[in-house]
Amino acid sequence: MGEALISEARKIFHRHMMESSTLTVTKESIASNADSASVSSRAVALRTAEIISDDCGCRINIINKAAGQTLGRQFEVLVSEFLRNTFLRLDSIRPGKWGITCSGSEVSSFAQYEHLAELGKLISRNAQLAAVLGNDYVIAPDIVIYRERYSDEELNSREQLVDNSSAYASDIRETSGTAPILHASISAKYTIRSDRAQNSRTEALNLIRNRKGHLPHIVVVTAEPMPGRLASIALGTGDIDCVYHFALYELEQAVNEYASDDSADMLYTLIDGKRLKDISDLPLDLAL
Repeated sequence: MGEALISEARKIFHRHMMESSTLTVTKESIASNADSASVSSRAVALRTAEIISDDCGCRINIINKAAGQTLGRQFEVLVSEFLRNTFLRLDSIRPGKWGITCSGSEVSSFAQYEHLAELGKLISRNAQLAAVLGNDYVIAPDIVIYRERYSDEELNSREQLVDNSSAYASDIRETSGTAPILHASISAKYTIRSDRAQNSRTEALNLIRNRKGHLPHIVVVTAEPMPGRLASIALGTGDIDCVYHFALYELEQAVNEYASDDSADMLYTLIDGKRLKDISDLPLDLAL
């Protein structure tokens, strides 16, 4: 029996991380996701990259690190590619008409948040309203997964489920609107630094507060190597569903080999508490 679809997609994702020069190492042996000022971060990130290279049979490019914005954009694209290769194949357990986009899709394009577009128009015409509300309502996740609505013909393809006398306000029906339904908001953060750690939480809280209807999945995907920084966004509940690491199994091994006992304890606190999972868990979790 060959390798399972998700396991194979995970290896392809890691290979593409290296082939696209997203995950790289400098001549000074500093991985692109490491904090160069931290000895522990450098050691853990480098060892993680070496393990990934051995597992997927792909050489790590030895080059100067690209700009952070470039790495972040590449990471978004690769995560969305991984989800297309996995989540979109789960129609046996999560049928639907799905779409995945990355970079810049404002949530006002989706059914639960359409009202925010009208709010934006009002604010643009009223300075006092703008001063009170600010721009917290403007949410543009890194990656979104959405579900298209169904025509009545599609809903009634096996038996007549709907007619014009009931269920006419449901978001799943084309007759109630045209905007697709936001299924998941995914924040892709190549690394987590103190000045950006709370951006994903703020975005999540705004998604929760401003919705009308079904709450989408709200998750973070990262390549951050340090457990303490992962904890800054993963610990706690109520906003983010879960944080997913691009190579959690390899990170575990690297942390056990090179990090302090406190870092290892923190990593297992996050894992045992189901606040940190591997990226391979993400497509199945999104099927819930």
